Amino acid sequence: MPVKWRKSSPKLIATFEAVAPGPPAVHRKMFGYPAAFVNGNMFMGLFQEEMFLRLPEDVRAKIAKDDGWKRFEVMPGRPMSEYVVVPESLLDQEDRLRQWVTKALLYGESLKPKTKAKSKAKKPAKKRK
Repeated sequence: MPVKWRKSSPKLIATFEAVAPGPPAVHRKMFGYPAAFVNGNMFMGLFQEEMFLRLPEDVRAKIAKDDGWKRFEVMPGRPMSEYVVVPESLLDQEDRLRQWVTKALLYGESLKPKTKAKSKAKKPAKKRK
């Protein structure tokens, strides 16, 4: 049975738009949800009623013990490595949230830039005799 995903609330989308940085970050949708990328690497986004950030290992290790932070999972039991869910209590604290988004942006900038895959040219059809 296919999983039904819920749209993010207008409030959460407004929060994302308020804290998501401008250039060099690029905003686009990922699986129908707002997301932000730098050098082709996603560093933040929304999924249903959650905001997630991509953070370096040392930062993730520090916040693992803090209340409210958890690994980001699109499907239960299938975590996305390097991504964590922003605690709900932080979503109403725009200044503090921006600080976390900046950490995610800086981490995204430190990653190897993604390059677009070259599309394979179609081979000409063989002529039949």
